[in-house]
Amino acid sequence: MSEVGQFESFLVTVSNHIAHVQFNRPGALNSMNKTFWLELPRCIEGIERFTDARVIVISSTGKHFSAGMDLAVFSDPKAVPMGGDQSRMAENLRRVVLQLQATLTSLESVRVPVLAAVQGGCIGGALDLVCAADSRYCTEDAYFAIKETELGMTADVGTLQRLPKLMPSGVVRELAYTGRKFGAQEALRLGFVNEVFATEAEMLEGVFKVAEKIAANSPLAVTGCKEMLNYSRDHSVADSLQYMATWQAGMFRATDLMQSFQAKAQKQTAKYDDLLPVRNLFEE
Repeated sequence: MSEVGQFESFLVTVSNHIAHVQFNRPGALNSMNKTFWLELPRCIEGIERFTDARVIVISSTGKHFSAGMDLAVFSDPKAVPMGGDQSRMAENLRRVVLQLQATLTSLESVRVPVLAAVQGGCIGGALDLVCAADSRYCTEDAYFAIKETELGMTADVGTLQRLPKLMPSGVVRELAYTGRKFGAQEALRLGFVNEVFATEAEMLEGVFKVAEKIAANSPLAVTGCKEMLNYSRDHSVADSLQYMATWQAGMFRATDLMQSFQAKAQKQTAKYDDLLPVRNLFEE
């Protein structure tokens, strides 16, 4: 794991093609401080570049998944100057928000699926984060809230853009306008989470079973699924079908298909090659 890096905010392990990223500041309710926002994209990039992970599980430690954005991020005068020309301050703030958005979009952009396992509170920026995951699971005591509204600001790093594609628009609007909490059973009923578990241990066991099934499939097929599903969410059916045809023409090869058929015929588990590692074009 030395190539992935050591992090203040996370514990990272990789085993059996599954990367496990655990938020590791329970004493601070796993709030998303400046270090968190800097480390998360580096963590995801490191997993993609330097490990054989085919799926990422994100979980947390302590009573709560995350209390969300540490407001000290916006009180750092180096990041958000509070004096000077108003137009220049506004331009700077826009770039700060875009950087925060890009941090969470890294979960969407990474070519492997991301599964989020939530216990306790998932508040504000943490809700923005799990909205960018591929699938969500939670414990019975979990709850979610678009907390920014109650604080006098508009949520700005992804919830308002992604949540309406995951839940009915009218419900999302109510949650955004009121800032009220919604619990595990409501999240399940609305389709926001895939499954609710009695305890954190049972949740992690269940999520890792899902991850194991994903990791057992052809990684090329799985990354193709993620690419197509994300594209289809943001484009028309006609455009998405066109892109699917082009993707299949360029990416489909019979190798993994034949390995699958042979394994089934022999009543064995298919063994697929990993995807080629992501590399910087100019690396040695």
